[in-house]
Amino acid sequence: MSITQDSKKQKIMLVDDNKANLTIGKSILSEYYDVFALSSADKMFEFLKHVKPDLILLDIDMPGMNGLEALKLLKADKQYADIPVIFLTAKSSESDQYDGLGLGAIDYITKPFVPALLLMRIENHLLIQKQKASLQDFNDNLIKMVKEKTHQLYNLQNAIISTIAELVEFRDIFTGRHISRTQKYMKKFMEQLIEDGVYSDELLVWDMNEILLSSQLHDVGKIAISDNILNKAGKLTKEEQEIMKTHVQKGVEVIEKMEQATDFTGFLECAKLFAGTHHEKWDGTGYPLGLCGNSIPLEGRIMAIADVYDALISVRPYKESFSADEAAQIIINGAGTHFDPSLIEIFCKIKDDFAVIAVQDAD
Repeated sequence: MSITQDSKKQKIMLVDDNKANLTIGKSILSEYYDVFALSSADKMFEFLKHVKPDLILLDIDMPGMNGLEALKLLKADKQYADIPVIFLTAKSSESDQYDGLGLGAIDYITKPFVPALLLMRIENHLLIQKQKASLQDFNDNLIKMVKEKTHQLYNLQNAIISTIAELVEFRDIFTGRHISRTQKYMKKFMEQLIEDGVYSDELLVWDMNEILLSSQLHDVGKIAISDNILNKAGKLTKEEQEIMKTHVQKGVEVIEKMEQATDFTGFLECAKLFAGTHHEKWDGTGYPLGLCGNSIPLEGRIMAIADVYDALISVRPYKESFSADEAAQIIINGAGTHFDPSLIEIFCKIKDDFAVIAVQDAD
């Protein structure tokens, strides 16, 4: 016999209403396993409250609750469903064997017991269960490790994007915390859109974390604008304004270079939409492509409101800041020309929230 005795024996429940079978079975198995001999299914369930075995040997033909009924209850209970069950049957009960295997038994053993065969069948099945448990542990550990690595990569990605955004903001001395505020405006806007069911077909497929992360790059193209223009202490000339407008296309180009360096491009696709379309206008008079209406991606239409609102409530070299009420009214007046009218209806509901964000996240 190949069975080795461990310091901690595996537990087997032997359930049979025949005392002779219990005595013989326990005699065969006790040298290698901790055996609990029980004379009925009811006693088995009572014992299961205190001991969870590694295997159950369950007689089919018993008075009261028979083996098939007991197996159904075992498999229906999450506490016991994973305990492997081998049926004990008479040689002539082929239909019972078929029914038992159909209900989830892993095997059947005929009576009277043949000691060597009984031990071998049990050993093989316990080995299989041990291998399954080891494989499950391996899979669980692998899943945990992948989740941890994914979380680490996500945090690294966030850190890099935030650093790039902060670098752009650091160069533009007049837009302190603009990126942080617009990100919070975006979050509030999306929450209200979802609550009201507006543009729900698009929003339901968005990854909100990805959207908010990528929104930080909407002005990344400013990194390519010279300090003389970016930080000019006064109003820009027409020529300088045209150069400033190129930050949109420059931003798209920067993000496309990022895409070439990584396979994780989902959030970068969103970032390109923010960078490339947040200066488009509903009536088609915006830049760089002159898109109009719903041809402007929803990401760009929302960011246009957040971006303009933040510019209005902020001090610039060429203007003083507007009050929150003044800024909100200018945004509302832009419905149908600069901004999507449906989004302006949403803005009217959350304009006070924008004002709170502006104060809480001030320079």
